[in-house]
Amino acid sequence: MTEEERVFSGGVAVITGAGAGIGMGLARRCGEIGMTVIVTDIDQARADAVAAGIVAAGGKAEAIRVDVSRPEALDALAQDIVDRHGAVRLLINNAGIETLGFTWEIPVERWETTLNVNIHGIVHGVRAFVPHMLRAGQEAWIANLASIGAFGQMPTQTAYIMSKHAIQAFSECLYLEMQVAGAPIHVSSVVPAMVKSSIFDAEAGKGEPDGAARHRAVMAQMMAAHGMETDEACRRFIAKIAAGEFWVDNDPPVTAQSVDGRIAFLAGREKPALNETTRQLLGLN
Repeated sequence: MTEEERVFSGGVAVITGAGAGIGMGLARRCGEIGMTVIVTDIDQARADAVAAGIVAAGGKAEAIRVDVSRPEALDALAQDIVDRHGAVRLLINNAGIETLGFTWEIPVERWETTLNVNIHGIVHGVRAFVPHMLRAGQEAWIANLASIGAFGQMPTQTAYIMSKHAIQAFSECLYLEMQVAGAPIHVSSVVPAMVKSSIFDAEAGKGEPDGAARHRAVMAQMMAAHGMETDEACRRFIAKIAAGEFWVDNDPPVTAQSVDGRIAFLAGREKPALNETTRQLLGLN
């Protein structure tokens, strides 16, 4: 028996944005280790397909359509799951979208959707589920999806980058709040480096400025060429979450490089600068 099976088998896992990409990989891994997986996504058909795959492989899962940008939807989800399944052992706030384009060209609706999904979806996921976890009085785990982008800058990915900086800070503070409250709840910040997913697919860019299409295509190509396979990355994530680690990543050397770069930037009070990789990505050379 693996450590993650010992910790999580028989428990309930709730995963947002689990209809594709990293969320799908996390859901499949939770199913493999014996959890009852609540697969939530804004796309019911995608959630259904993931849940069906888990069941076909011998696991337990159900699909629920949830729009994480609506706090009341997360409140209803938490109450429904507790009423029907009991205590939630693992909450993974994964749902997120990538938005590309110059800050001033991104339409208001796309800005609001990005902030509501990437930031408020995680904040209100925690707010909705933690009171139930505390009342249950059992050991529980919360993992919030940050990003390697939480430690850097990337022009024209500003909306996404700033949201991941916010989630990293949120998770750090939440970790300390659990200590202050004496709560038996572990908190992890999941920091994916490049992982193969659908986040840069063309159809995911609906509502972005016209000029964002090239950047999105380049990022999709890079991910396909250099990204870690989703299932492998998610095996690493779940193992580290089960071990109670705060820093949960799939590529520690890349994490170290990014964090060290951030430390140097802050220590030196440097001006933000376009490095060679960024210039190439943006077609400035």
